[in-house]
Order: sequence, then structure tokens, then C-alpha cells
Amino acid sequence: MNLFTEYPDSELRYLPRAAVIECCAEVDLLEVVEDALMRHGTGQAILPEEAYLGWRTASGAAARALAMPGGLRDGDRLVLGLKTINGSLGNPALGLARSQGLLMMFDPDVAWPRTVMESAYLSAMRTAAVTAVTARLLGRPGMSRAAVLGCGTLAKAHLALLPVSEVCLYDLDRARALALAEAVRDELDVTVAGDAESCVRGRDLVITVTTVTEGYLPYEWLSPGALVAHVSLDDVLPGVVRDAALVVVDDWDLVRQDHRRLLGRLYRTGELLGPDGGACPGVTPDPRARPVDTTLARVLTGAHPGRADPGDVILSNPFGMSVLDIALGQAVEAVAARRGAGFLLPR
Repeated sequence: MNLFTEYPDSELRYLPRAAVIECCAEVDLLEVVEDALMRHGTGQAILPEEAYLGWRTASGAAARALAMPGGLRDGDRLVLGLKTINGSLGNPALGLARSQGLLMMFDPDVAWPRTVMESAYLSAMRTAAVTAVTARLLGRPGMSRAAVLGCGTLAKAHLALLPVSEVCLYDLDRARALALAEAVRDELDVTVAGDAESCVRGRDLVITVTTVTEGYLPYEWLSPGALVAHVSLDDVLPGVVRDAALVVVDDWDLVRQDHRRLLGRLYRTGELLGPDGGACPGVTPDPRARPVDTTLARVLTGAHPGRADPGDVILSNPFGMSVLDIALGQAVEAVAARRGAGFLLPR
């Protein structure tokens, strides 16, 4: 006797990593990310706080799981989804990528999951696409020389999308930096630095994609006009935040709610103010505290002018918004449906 007739036979589409990569080849990643940023900036995004679960692996490595729901309004319809992205800092020593996860796309009418796809590739390319859009909007005119600190998956994604011709790489594991340099040598003028300082000095664009938990990068290393894409958590020192001509985030609410990243910590200690000039409730601001200036979406929509002078040092500190992954997921889902990619699985 079947009492559960409200669960009719149906299917969802599963896209493994290879299918996601194939579908992404037919998607203009920068165009999709830029459009999603515009919709975020014009109030067409639904962006709840992420859920965080942290633990230690059997080897003692720090590990975490993130659950990031979100939605975008696409005309009269909603595009809804949830990204999970899990990672362990011990994975590279095992020859494994630090992170892996899944993206679920939901049917907006019945709310059931409709498509499930591997999300680590999408997440990395989304991150790099945000940096590429930021470089176009806020980079110094004629920008051509980049530094990439950290040579893992995110570095690879950035090198695929960077709007520069010359790149210097640095990683604490020099062999990893040398291997990445060799892999991209035919496409880019690439060198490997012996230390972080020599990698950063003289560069127009500085991209941090490391796993460090203590800052090391002072303002004094930065060239006039440099754009710092502070993708990872803790690379820049507080002086970079204090002295930058412009500090840009993707979503201030996400940044201020976070207890692990540099800007959120500075906000809670009174060393950083919100875009409205307000201090963290209950905290007396430091007399030297400066505000976050704007969001990337406001620069993109023209609500903020962006770079004021070619010599300005600009700090971009994106949190990483689920709505960008969901926008890319929608584009990949459409390509997959058209091509019949992936696998149809019974629910």
C-alpha cells in the first residue's frame, strides 16, 4: 500500500564536474556575474546569511562546511538555489583540492530541487570573474602586471580570466608555484618570486588567494595605483585597510556579520566603520577608523564613481555572494538542458 502519493515519480538532473566544465564553455562567465552584480545592486537579490560549520579532521587540520542560499529576480520569476562548499586545509598535503561541494537549483513554484551540480569549479570561476570585473572597473589605466599570492585552485581560475599579460606567482610551497607557472607559460609572461614582498612590489594588480590566518602584507609593499583583490581571509594587514584610498566590498551585511575575516573583525573592534559611517553597536570607534567606501555593485551601476586618481591604492574585499553562484548555475542548467548533459536521476 502506497500512502505517499504526493511524491510522484520525477527526475532531477545531476551534473558532475566534467559536465559543469563543458557547459561553462558555452557561458560568458563575466557577463553572467556582472549581470548578477547589477541585480544585487538594484535590489533584485535575496541574500540570507550563510551557515558555517567548523571542525578539526583526524589529522588536526581545520575544516569547514558552508551553506549559502540565495535568489535572484529574473523578470516575473525567481531563480533560487543553495550552494554547499566544504574544505579542509589538510587536503593539499594529500594531493587533493582544498574545497569541494554541490549547487542545488530549486523549482520556484513547488520548491523541490531541480538540478544538482558540482560547485567547486563554478565557485572558483565565479570568484575569478568577480576579480576580473573589479579589475575592469577599478584597475589603474594600462594595468598589465599582476601578482598572485597562493597557487592553488583559485589561482588557476584567476589566471584563466585575468586581464593582464604579465604575472608573478608566489606560494609557500615553491614547487606548487613552479608547476603552475609551467602550466600557463604558453599563455602568459610568468615568473615565480622567492618571497611575497618581491612578488607584490611593482605590480598593478595584487590577488591574494591563500589559506593564511595571519596577515603579512603591509601597505608599504604596494605600488601607487595598485588594486588589491583581497580574495582570501587575512593576507593584508590592517594598515592596508586604513590607508587605501578606496575600500570596496561586495555586500556589507555579509562582511560585517562575519567573525573570521579581517574587515568583520576590524568593524567589531572599532577600527572600521560601515559605509554609512556607523560603528559596530556598543563599540567606541577608534579615532583613526575609516569607513568602507562602497560596494562593487554601486560602482558597476554608476552610483559611486570608483577610482578617483590613477595613483590611488584600492582595496577590494569580496565576501563571495551565493547569488553569483546561483546566476552561473542558472546559465549552466540552461546549457545542460539544451545539450542533454549530465544524468537524470529518479527522486
